[in-house]
Amino acid sequence: MQNIFIVGSKGIPGSYGGYETFVDKLTEYHQDQPEIKYHVACAVDEAEKVGEFTYHNAHCFNVLRKPIGPAQAIFYDTDALKYCVAYIQQHHISNPIVYVLACRIGPFFNKYVKQIHQLGGKVYVNLDGHEWMRAKWPAPVRKYWKISEQLMVKHADLLVCDSKNIEKYIRTSYESYKPQTTFIAYGAETRKSTLTDADPALTDWYRSKGLAPGEYYLVVGRFVPENNYETMIRELMKSHTKKHFALITNVSDKFLEDLKRKTGFDKDPRIKFVGTVYNTELLMKIRENAYGYFHGHEVGGTNPSLLEALGSTRLNLLLDVGFNKEVAEDSALYWNKSDGDLARLIDQADQMLPEEIDRYDQLSTDRIRQAYSWDYICGRYMDLFLNNCSEM
Repeated sequence: MQNIFIVGSKGIPGSYGGYETFVDKLTEYHQDQPEIKYHVACAVDEAEKVGEFTYHNAHCFNVLRKPIGPAQAIFYDTDALKYCVAYIQQHHISNPIVYVLACRIGPFFNKYVKQIHQLGGKVYVNLDGHEWMRAKWPAPVRKYWKISEQLMVKHADLLVCDSKNIEKYIRTSYESYKPQTTFIAYGAETRKSTLTDADPALTDWYRSKGLAPGEYYLVVGRFVPENNYETMIRELMKSHTKKHFALITNVSDKFLEDLKRKTGFDKDPRIKFVGTVYNTELLMKIRENAYGYFHGHEVGGTNPSLLEALGSTRLNLLLDVGFNKEVAEDSALYWNKSDGDLARLIDQADQMLPEEIDRYDQLSTDRIRQAYSWDYICGRYMDLFLNNCSEM
């Protein structure tokens, strides 16, 4: 049996974010596989909750997250690695694989890699895009992220990249380390929502937000500058569309006020910040019923919200960057940040014939099914963990 220790997500169960969904799906799809056993670190904020439990047949262990501000994620990861090393020793586990999600712990990483190697194990790292480029971080934090990435690339046995563009960047930027890499993307659902158009959860949501099926463009994502909310809002305001623009995001007051000052969106009734939606089936149905989806992410690898949109929304309008084109290929429309480009594309999309939109809908759904479905992605991980297929 191959033992896999996963460190770096907030834990399971619970759909908190991309890594948490990934671990949830991985353990779900592999829960009946006798050849593999998962051990998953889970964050807790109260000492009395520290303990162990089983979920999806995975051994889950709670790790206390210390209340020390922004550095808490770093110490959460290192404490989880300490637990893994002790557990491997205590249970005499042979040939373990420790899979670390994100590059937060570079300055401390080599110490744990050496310990795991001494126990006959290997350490894999999943790279979470260009975290050091995110505008939300002050300059010293961005510098730390870059150094941390460098050190984790240097010492990892294998780097799992969820984007071919990220893999190319790693091989080029850190060529002197001769990094071992493989590409395995993030996954998405291709099924439809279990909600009907008449479900009260949906109709009540539409009523409360002043929206109607097929009469809105949509975006779902983190409320950060590098996701280009300013460009999307400004361009929709320039367009002639009569449709609304619904933004499902957890707003920060400072960034919201900044956007209001720069764009004056509060004077345009088409722009609607509608809060967050944590009901998975409701969110899927909202995506399905959107006229179109905007995706403005330009930092990172394969973005979960993009995959979910391609799997659910009929028409997708994406920022023209390598990460997005790699995923969607010819199944989407593309825009750039030059003045008026997205506005023209919105006006063009408004005039598209139903059969044109049907064609894009089919192309995007097929693209997810063939290359990004959870069944396919979890199968790739099974090959990686059991056969050490790093060159796939």
